[in-house]
Amino acid sequence: MRRTVLTLSLLLAACGLSLIAQTQSTNTVQQVHADLNQLMRGVLYPAANVVFSAQADDPGDVKFIPGHDPAMSTDPLTSTFGGWVAVENAALALAESANLLLIPGRSCSNGAPVPTKDPAWAMFVQEVRDASMKAYKAAQAKDQDKMIELSGTLSTACAGCHRKWRDRRTPDNRCK
Repeated sequence: MRRTVLTLSLLLAACGLSLIAQTQSTNTVQQVHADLNQLMRGVLYPAANVVFSAQADDPGDVKFIPGHDPAMSTDPLTSTFGGWVAVENAALALAESANLLLIPGRSCSNGAPVPTKDPAWAMFVQEVRDASMKAYKAAQAKDQDKMIELSGTLSTACAGCHRKWRDRRTPDNRCK
């Protein structure tokens, strides 16, 4: 009996240590690898284009390209996860990208820091997140009319930030 208790105790201790070793630290520092322009061009712009495409074309009508492997498609709408699923995923990518827009330490392409501490920045980022989640729900419902309506909402959310920080006479004045 004593040997069983000891064996069981050692087994539980080993399992506990194993779980502790697998737990990620919450103190991990977030790293910035792209400037704001690169982030926009690489993540937000392509995702927004997929969401905006639902204004003109019904994603449910998108057909795979004959003779092409959907897994190799560079067009999210004709890929393995194409059609409405691509719009859902793009809307979620935009919502998740809002988190990336808030990471401190990112700079604009001109080297100026992204104005993450400006209350207007946080407001515009939240508007993008909210509009993206509404677009996600509309895509889940395969509601093209709602997507048309929400595309305007998403465009307005993006434009607020662009007017304040991007649309300057010279790129050197962006983010200032």
